[in-house]
Amino acid sequence: MKEKKRLTTDGGPIKWASPFAVLKDAQRPADSPRQPGADQATPVSVHPKKNRGRVDILRQTAHRGGKTVTVVTGFVGIGQAEKELLARQMQKACGAGGTVKEGRIEIQGDQREVVARILTVAGFRPVFTGG
Repeated sequence: MKEKKRLTTDGGPIKWASPFAVLKDAQRPADSPRQPGADQATPVSVHPKKNRGRVDILRQTAHRGGKTVTVVTGFVGIGQAEKELLARQMQKACGAGGTVKEGRIEIQGDQREVVARILTVAGFRPVFTGG
């Protein structure tokens, strides 16, 4: 019959070795993130150029059930990946959702001022169009 191991109840020290004690002294690689998913939360800046062209910022409610959406159009010489990066920065700054559709960025709500500031920092010349 197997003998049961019992813990003392008199308040004495408990013999126990942590399985993670070996990892305490291990070095973390320099390119690894501090936390899981931390590399996604790190803001990636768009390298601004002096003048990347004019972009139009307009407010639309048509075909959206009365909801207001800020739309940024007129990008020239910019790829889909950079549009998605700009859209994520705008969403984070505005605290709203958004998407990239058909070459334009759509941000939920009337966020024209915040969007214009982000585009100016990225090197674009934002122009408010429409009503």
